[in-house]
Amino acid sequence: MDTQIFDRIESEVQSYARSFPVLFSKAKGSYLYDEEGQAYLDFLAGAGTLNYGHNNPVLKEKLIAYLSEDYIVHGLDMHTVAKRNFLNMLNDVIFKPRDMQYIVQFTGPTGTNAVEAALKIARNIKGRSNIITFTNGFHGVSLGSLAVTGNSHHRDAAGVELNGATVMPYDGYMGEGVDTTEYIDKQLSDSSSGVDKPAAVIVETVQGEGGINAASFEWLRNLEKLCKKHDMLLIVDDIQAGCGRTGTFFSFDEIGIKPDIITLSKSLSGYGLPFSVVLMKPELDQWKPGEHNGTFRGHNPAFVTAAAALDHFWRDNTFGNEVKRKGRIIKEYFSAIAQKYGPEWFTTTGRGMMQGLVCTSGELADEITTEAFKRNLIIETSGADDHVVKTLCPLTISEEDLRKGLQIVTDSVDQVMQDKAKPKKVGAVA
Repeated sequence: MDTQIFDRIESEVQSYARSFPVLFSKAKGSYLYDEEGQAYLDFLAGAGTLNYGHNNPVLKEKLIAYLSEDYIVHGLDMHTVAKRNFLNMLNDVIFKPRDMQYIVQFTGPTGTNAVEAALKIARNIKGRSNIITFTNGFHGVSLGSLAVTGNSHHRDAAGVELNGATVMPYDGYMGEGVDTTEYIDKQLSDSSSGVDKPAAVIVETVQGEGGINAASFEWLRNLEKLCKKHDMLLIVDDIQAGCGRTGTFFSFDEIGIKPDIITLSKSLSGYGLPFSVVLMKPELDQWKPGEHNGTFRGHNPAFVTAAAALDHFWRDNTFGNEVKRKGRIIKEYFSAIAQKYGPEWFTTTGRGMMQGLVCTSGELADEITTEAFKRNLIIETSGADDHVVKTLCPLTISEEDLRKGLQIVTDSVDQVMQDKAKPKKVGAVA
């Protein structure tokens, strides 16, 4: 395995390559293959970017056909056939069935580009600079997004003071039975609290990098009411939890809230092609032409695969129901591990196929994922201390491969725990 060139000239900023020191060559479905042809079951899937798996054949067929006819690849923000087709598909498959009226803004191709635009929209509309964000939230590593991100590892790399945001406790942060929206309401209602009146609140319904913390539906509904009470816009960052990860296209579909602004990226293209958008209520679309732009906001191949993904997977609830079913399987395996060793070692968290095995420490989680990699499973951690083993496997994964990967996690936990604790109760996984 010749990897010397990476050591010689690639930046030290690389991270996933350190966890999985293999020279990968090919990918198909739920598997990555190294240069020698060794298969690795992928429970990371581009950090949630490949919800439909690697090189999905339905999407690949559309992409190859498009490229073979010399259709436009790069189009800035000009009108193109590919963009028209995507917008029609988004409107017909996603907006109309949900009775959603939103304007679509094409930003730069990454999630943080969409977040930056969303924050600018909110601040310009409301004429205020402060944004309410939450503990353990993650929204990107460009400076505006970083200011509303909680993770100190990323914040410390900014090199400048990060401002324009007030951090509030996320659901569950103060313990069970505490509705933190009441605390936020108290702060915002008190003119002497020291909190500047915000323009908006930005929130993830399930915090991906923050530890797979899933907010309750009631808390999210209360948050929306709070936004209306205090004249704040509600921004839902659905970059990781959206595009089906929780079992519905938007992670808030079953909650009954209607965000003012939504950010989407990661699996939006369906194929791993860079693509992000901001969805905003029509009255918020007050941009002047070119006021927020980006050279790669017109990535037409991503429009093609995104439209194909919407058409193939989201015409009805069949695919979403499968995601929910697979999510229950993941929950069963993780719950069995937690039951076996007790809450002093493991608990569970998450929603849909966005599940986490919460470990007592980051060191323990790292030992488990390292052991899993020895068994040819790629799985990563998240959370403030990297203490949550998280599943971001393709939503299209077969039940056989899903159970195979979860059994590897189970066996890895047992291997790591041999010298740490005796099982409390052994129960078979259904």
